[in-house]
Amino acid sequence: MTNIMPEGEDLKKAVQWISAKLEEKKTEPLAILIENAVFKFDLSPKDADFLTRFFGKRNVDK
Repeated sequence: MTNIMPEGEDLKKAVQWISAKLEEKKTEPLAILIENAVFKFDLSPKDADFLTRFFGKRNVDK
């Protein structure tokens, strides 16, 4: 399995933050977490697309 690592510190922090939130609150919709991370870490639309694909693939793999 390929491990896809995001580029850029803010994007890495967003991945970690969303992962932690998913562990804490499983009822929080992923789309809301991604939207919050985009604003919290000042991410670009390209970064938001990455997060959507990354976490979408993660949920399919489970």
